[in-house]
Amino acid sequence: MSDRKKLLILCVIAIALAVLMLSLGLNSFILRYALSRRIPRLAAILLTGCAIAASTVVFQTITHNRILTPSIMGLDSLYLFVQTATVFVLGSQSQIMTNAVLNFVASGGLMIGATLLLFRFLLRGDEGANLFQLLLVGVIMGTLFSSGASFMQMVIDPNEFQAVQNRMFASFNNVQINVLIPAAVILVLTLIYIFRQAQILDVLALGREHAVNLGIPYDRVTAKLLAAVSLLVAASTALVGPVTFLGLLIANLAREMLRGYEHRLLLPTAALMGIIALVGGQLVAEHLFNLSAPISVIINFIGGIYFISLLLRARTAD
Repeated sequence: MSDRKKLLILCVIAIALAVLMLSLGLNSFILRYALSRRIPRLAAILLTGCAIAASTVVFQTITHNRILTPSIMGLDSLYLFVQTATVFVLGSQSQIMTNAVLNFVASGGLMIGATLLLFRFLLRGDEGANLFQLLLVGVIMGTLFSSGASFMQMVIDPNEFQAVQNRMFASFNNVQINVLIPAAVILVLTLIYIFRQAQILDVLALGREHAVNLGIPYDRVTAKLLAAVSLLVAASTALVGPVTFLGLLIANLAREMLRGYEHRLLLPTAALMGIIALVGGQLVAEHLFNLSAPISVIINFIGGIYFISLLLRARTAD
C-alpha cells in the first residue's frame, strides 16, 4: 500500500471519529447546547494533536533521536511550576487562576520567554548551535522546576492543591472560546511555517555536514525550527495542559508506517495520528470510564509502554 493511500485511510478514520464525537448521544432537545460544548473541544483536540505531532517530528529530525520529545527542554515542568507557584503565592482564587485568558497568556508567555532566553545564550556564536548543551540544560531546568513544584505541592493547603491538580493533566472538557481563538492563531501560523519547511527538514535529516554541503544555513535554520517547536509546545500546553508521551507515540508510529522519510507526508501522517489518538482517547474517557480517568493518563500509559519497547528494541539492535 502506498504512503498516500495510508494517509487517506488515516484521514477517513480521523473524520469518522470527529463526527462520532460530535454526534454521539445527541438528541433534538440538547443539540445546540451539546454542540456549543463539543465543537470547541474538538477544535482544541485538532490543534493540540497537530501541534504535538509537528513539534515532535521536527525535534526528532533535528536531534536525530527517535526517543526524544520536546518535553526534554523542560517546558511541561515549567508549566506545572508556574501553576503551582501561582496557587502557592496568590491562592486558587487569584485572577491568574480564575481568568482563563490571563492564565494562558501568563503560562504561555513565560514558557516562550524562557525558551527564547535559553536559545539566546546557547544557540549563538560562530561555532554553531550547541544542541547537546541545550538538551542538557533543558533536562536540568526541567528537574529543577519539577522539584520546586513538588515541594510547593507538599506544603500547600489541601484545598488549594485541588486547583493545582486540575492543571497537572491535559483536559479538553472545559475549553473556552476566548482562550481557544488566540491559541488557534499562534498554532496555525506556526504549523504553516513548519509545513513550509518540509523540504529543508528532509535535508536536515541527513545530518549537519550534509545539510551544510547542500547549502542549508544549518545554525540559523535549526534555531528557527527549535523556536517554532517551543512555540507549539508552549501554546498547546497552556491551552489544555501537558501530554507527555503523545508526541513520542505518534511520531514513531508515523515513521514506521511510511516507507520513506519525506516530511511532506510524515508531518500530516503524525498529525492525523495525533488527532485519532486524542479523539479516540476522549471518547474512551467519556463513554467507557465516565471521565473518571483523564485522557492524558490513558495516553501516557500507552506511550510509556511504547517508550519501553523502543528502548528494548534499540538495545536488541545494538
